Amino acid sequence: MSALLSNRVERTRFIRFAIVGALGTVVDFVVMNILVNFLSFHLVLAGTISFIIAVFSNFTWNRIWTFPDSRLKPLFRQLTEFFIVSLIGLFIRIPTLAILEPLISTLLNQIIKITNISINLPIKAISENLTLAVTIIIVLFWNFFANRYWTYSDVK
Repeated sequence: MSALLSNRVERTRFIRFAIVGALGTVVDFVVMNILVNFLSFHLVLAGTISFIIAVFSNFTWNRIWTFPDSRLKPLFRQLTEFFIVSLIGLFIRIPTLAILEPLISTLLNQIIKITNISINLPIKAISENLTLAVTIIIVLFWNFFANRYWTYSDVK
């Protein structure tokens, strides 16, 4: 973590990784919302599918832009390592989605009752998206450090 704070190159990589992650987040949110709201998928299943699609997007952009100097490892090996790191992230993500969503939904309902605020969007959709946002932030840090020191270990 200190290298991230003190080393300009590592900070730039982290920023690029976060930007790629933000793009992946857009992919993730769009796919998850289409699956849940238009195709009636359960949140955890939809979140798993959207996650896998976002992983492929993130790998492509990270290899091209964040770690362009990482070419010593064969592409398939690097993709496999990236996917394993992401899969572990998924195993962090799934219980987080399942545990946090009811808590956030309850909290939102209580805030609405206490403040008497009128919201035109369904609370469930808001709580699902907030849950996904919190989960993505948690998994971002795992993904960056694991990928930086394993998947892209060939970068100086």
